[in-house]
Amino acid sequence: MTRTPFVPSSTHWGTFLARDTPAGLQVRAHPADPAPSPLLDNIAAMRDPAVRIARPAVRAGWLRDGPGPSEARGHEPFVEVEWPELIELLAGELRRVYAERGPEGVYGGSYGWASAGRFHHAQSQVHRFLNCLGGYVRSINNYSFGAAAVIMPHVVGAGVDVTAGLTDWPVIARHTELIVAFGGIPQKNTNVAPGGITAHSVPAHLQALDAAGVEVVAVSPLREDAPGLRNSRWLPLRPASDVALMLALMHVLFDEGLADRAFLQRYCTGADVLEAYVATTSPEWAAPLCEVPAAEIRELARHMAARRTLVTVTWSLQRTEHGEQAPWAGIALAAVLGGIGLPGQGFGHGYGSMGDVGTRGPGTRMPRVPQGHNPVTAFIPVARVADMLLHPGEPFRYDGQTLTYPDVSLVYWAGGNPFHHHQDLGRLRRALARVDTLVVHDPFWTAAAKHADIVVPVTTAIERTDIGAAPTDHHVVPMHAITEPLGGARDDYTVFAQLAAALGVEEEFTEGRSAQQWLEHLYDGWADATRRRTGLDLPDAAAFFAGDVLTLPERPGEATFLAEFRADPDGHPLRTPSGRIELHSARIAGFGDADCPGHPTWLEPDEWLGAPMAERFPLHLIAHQPRGRLHSQLDPGAESVRRKVAGREAVTLHPDDAAARGIADGDVVRLFNDRGACLAGARLSDGVRRGVVVLPTGAWFDPLPDGTCAHGNPNVLTRDRGTSSLAQGCTGQHALVEVERYAGTPPPVRAFGPPEFTAR
Repeated sequence: MTRTPFVPSSTHWGTFLARDTPAGLQVRAHPADPAPSPLLDNIAAMRDPAVRIARPAVRAGWLRDGPGPSEARGHEPFVEVEWPELIELLAGELRRVYAERGPEGVYGGSYGWASAGRFHHAQSQVHRFLNCLGGYVRSINNYSFGAAAVIMPHVVGAGVDVTAGLTDWPVIARHTELIVAFGGIPQKNTNVAPGGITAHSVPAHLQALDAAGVEVVAVSPLREDAPGLRNSRWLPLRPASDVALMLALMHVLFDEGLADRAFLQRYCTGADVLEAYVATTSPEWAAPLCEVPAAEIRELARHMAARRTLVTVTWSLQRTEHGEQAPWAGIALAAVLGGIGLPGQGFGHGYGSMGDVGTRGPGTRMPRVPQGHNPVTAFIPVARVADMLLHPGEPFRYDGQTLTYPDVSLVYWAGGNPFHHHQDLGRLRRALARVDTLVVHDPFWTAAAKHADIVVPVTTAIERTDIGAAPTDHHVVPMHAITEPLGGARDDYTVFAQLAAALGVEEEFTEGRSAQQWLEHLYDGWADATRRRTGLDLPDAAAFFAGDVLTLPERPGEATFLAEFRADPDGHPLRTPSGRIELHSARIAGFGDADCPGHPTWLEPDEWLGAPMAERFPLHLIAHQPRGRLHSQLDPGAESVRRKVAGREAVTLHPDDAAARGIADGDVVRLFNDRGACLAGARLSDGVRRGVVVLPTGAWFDPLPDGTCAHGNPNVLTRDRGTSSLAQGCTGQHALVEVERYAGTPPPVRAFGPPEFTAR
């Protein structure tokens, strides 16, 4: 009997080879990857029927009573229906909402990372579809670096990409002597990049740093954020105090004549304002805030001034209250040192936050689905979705503007799980209860699907053909359909095409193409443009989709952040009001928002160990990215489950904090604060500071009747509040909590099971 061959496909955490067999899905790393991600072990869960949505389903109350606000979402059983009825019901509801409320009544922000494929990209598909109907209320920015995305264009200009246009890793290995890494360089996050990684390169880059003897000071409450090099050391400061430490370091540089005043005068504006503010700080002032001795702060500042120093800030530091301040203070510190624009020196934002930071792609524009035109001007920062639903018509501040929250009737979500990304899940559930209809496309019975009114079962990446590509990857992947769709699942494009036909916009949506014809059209357009630009001999569409991974040549040269500006600031000015790095922004100061002044500032958080709230909740929770999965994707997968404790997400405590609470390794514990509670499995380690607990994000939300998550989702504990009036970004990284040993028999975890079903 002929065996089915292994064929390539791709995820955001790597390219792989797979085949479907009678014994199940077989997956192995692609030979082009020198350091495959362990997350590949999760892929087999894509075929697990226990967690998949087999048929279209409608919440019983919505089917019985029609659209309208309902507290029953997430509690009521579902009725399975056939596809023709689902299309009729959903098309009818869309027709009603657009007729009665217009496109401003539909929220299609639909944030998520469902697939590395460029055509079956759920967010692009739903946006294209809704634009055919007249548009929708959109979201802007992201949960990952929403604060930095708004503050940094004010500081270095809109044309500077501070998350991708950074100094290349090889330049750092050759030229850098010291990296001071605020937030560390957490290697677990480098398994992932949007659009995928065919060849994981960060481990080799870190080995090159080690071989070159580069010194790394990892400033973080967590030892795992240090890269583990021979010359790396852990500086375990108190969480949320990074900006205070940066200001104190600048104080020493100015006070001891170590600041590069020539650089500040030539390349920056507002240095005088910054210096005057920094003079009000000192290492002695910062020491009790950071719990780092003043003498150590002074010595570090002197050491930075004496070395070719790179200052880096992880994205995690700006996912906190006043998150705009960390990257702004980080680049200010680099400016005071004077190394910005020189090889291996200056500033970096996101090394260790994603696998593609510090790498450059082939320089070709990757294929993408055209989304059409959205005439609706209303938008929200993505992390303000619950605010919008709870406070329609009310004003909010964003980037110097006073805007109004739209009044949304229908929420359409495809390709993501808001119960992973969003904070204060009790509040989110109350917000979702206010809309008339919640539509969710999902392959799995996630919490988002279980809270929906209309559930659309869609395929996974291994059940359809696609094009895997990322701007920073030197490979384009023919993503083969490895298995048949499970149950009644259909791809998003097919669903939207059927809805478009029912609503009279089929030709506008499909342009007369099937999914395969769209794939060939997108590939041919990309290949023709790439051939003209590079002269590459690329295969035609038929050969590409039948073959293996396509390798693109490396771009010549190496990148140094702001090198052109450094070489010629008059010929290559920044797109800021001054043309220079804005250490003080008159524009931001003119906004008049007290929670984001005109220069980097220490603004004490409401929730940190120095706040009055810590008397009641004395542990600082860090809710960072998980090691065993991407976000909440494939939480039932083998690698994700392997890292759980007692069948729940693992919370890490310092042994002294655990002993004070009678907690042993492996115990089920309860984390709680005024917003909610969750259960988790205890793991003890002296790799976290005393007073700090770590509970990764992404456990599938599993609410008990009182709202407690039995599975360990930390977003029942985190606060749903914007970083500031400037960016309104996500603040889900930190919260104050208490932890206690769970008394009695813990409830079972039901996160991976389907909801209840009922007859019509």
